[in-house]
Amino acid sequence: MARAAAAGIRVVLVVATRGERGEPTPGVLAEGEPLWERRISESYASARILGVQRVEFLGYVDSGMMGETSNESPYSFWTADVDAAAGRLASILREEDAQILTIYDNNGGYGHPDHIMVHRVGLRAAEMAGTPRVFETTMNRDHFERMLAKFAEAGEIPPALEAALEVAEDETGTGAQEEFVASLDEFGKPESEITHAVNVADLVGLKREAMLAHRSQIADDSWFLTMDPDSFASAFGTEWFIETGVPRAEGDPFSDALWPAE
Repeated sequence: MARAAAAGIRVVLVVATRGERGEPTPGVLAEGEPLWERRISESYASARILGVQRVEFLGYVDSGMMGETSNESPYSFWTADVDAAAGRLASILREEDAQILTIYDNNGGYGHPDHIMVHRVGLRAAEMAGTPRVFETTMNRDHFERMLAKFAEAGEIPPALEAALEVAEDETGTGAQEEFVASLDEFGKPESEITHAVNVADLVGLKREAMLAHRSQIADDSWFLTMDPDSFASAFGTEWFIETGVPRAEGDPFSDALWPAE
C-alpha cells in the first residue's frame, strides 16, 4: 500500500469487520472503551501512516477464530451471504474504478474464517465490478521454512522468536519448535503457487510503524515487533502474492510489482 501510494496510485482500504471479538492488549483500552471503537481508530491511524486515501468498513461482526461458537453469531462475516457482501464491496470498486484488488489466499493465510471470507467475497466482488486484476496476499511457506532452518543450523534463533517458542512450549509441552514447523503446512502457500514477490525492504520501518498503530492487537513487546532489524527485514521485507488466474510457469522468476512501470 505504501509503495503504491508513493507512486501516486490511489489506495483504498476496505475492512470487513471491526475486530470486536479479539483479545485486547492488556492495559491499552481506557475504562469502558469498547474494543471495536479502538480498532476503528487504529485502522485509520495505520492507514494514514501508509498513505491510504480512503478507509471503508463493510459493517460485519468479527467471527472469532475458526471453530468458535461466535462463527455462527448474528451478522458475523463467516455467515454472511457471499453475494450480498460482495455487492457492498463491488459498489466501492465501481465507484473507484479499481484496476487492482488485493485479498487473502483461499485459506486466509492461516485459516481465520473472516480472512477466508475476504477471499470468497473479494473474488465475487471483482467479478461483479469487472475489476481486471485480483492478487491474493499470502505468506511464502518455503521461505519461512528455509529461514527457520538457517537459524537452527547457525544456532542463532532470534531472541524474539526463541521467546515465542518458549511460550508455546510452556503451553503445549515439549517439541514446541517441531510443532511450529509442522504447523507451517497450514501457513501461507508453497512457492510453486506464488506469482509475485514484491521487495519492500526499504519500507520495513514504515511497516513496523503501521503495525505499532494497532496497539490493542499488537503489544509493543510482541515477539515480531521486538525482532532485531535484520530478522524483521528477513521476515517482512518481501510481500508475496498470487495473481488470480495467471499462474507462474515452473522455473520462471517471480514478478516484482503489482502494476506496470510507467
